[in-house]
Amino acid sequence: MKDPRFDYMPLAAREYSAQRQMTVGDLLLDNRIIFLDGPIHDGSANLVIMKLLFLQSENRHQDIHLYINSPGGSVTATLAIYDIMQFIECDVATYCVGLSASGGAILVAGGAAGKRFALKHSKIMIHQPYGQVGGQVSDIEIQARDILAARQLLNEILASHTKQPVEKIAKDTQRDHYLTAQEAKAYGLVDEILDRTPGDKKK
Repeated sequence: MKDPRFDYMPLAAREYSAQRQMTVGDLLLDNRIIFLDGPIHDGSANLVIMKLLFLQSENRHQDIHLYINSPGGSVTATLAIYDIMQFIECDVATYCVGLSASGGAILVAGGAAGKRFALKHSKIMIHQPYGQVGGQVSDIEIQARDILAARQLLNEILASHTKQPVEKIAKDTQRDHYLTAQEAKAYGLVDEILDRTPGDKKK
């Protein structure tokens, strides 16, 4: 319920009160910053997608900054975010913070060309998708085909953004493949390594 005293506050006081009610996430969003942390699942993906669409509706020509510190998760949820990143008109600059693994690596690599960053001590991990199969033989066959198709698709996405051959991606992702920020840049997963905010001058 709205506080009735709010209508009688001076403008500066009302603005201060409104700011006090904003969360850190709201303040970041106000600066066109989205932070994806933790596992990627339908809930977290939907929240990121809503924020991306909202920021595009606010300004179709200004960059969105997506910070990622995630171990990955659902392939379908990852691809949902990825597809929206490619679909919207705004450039999405991506930042690897801490560890961006599996689906997190896909999203970092899927940022706008020239605007994919890794923090100095961050790491990226790429691998083939995990999957569990069970049930009748016919169900197992269907699930296995789906996992193989997902693996091929993710390899092709990584290849398109890194300019690495699909065959190399397939080989490198047979096992968990960890890369430092420097290695990720050489691999083509990111464009630059940051140790301060872009545009800041060292004091």
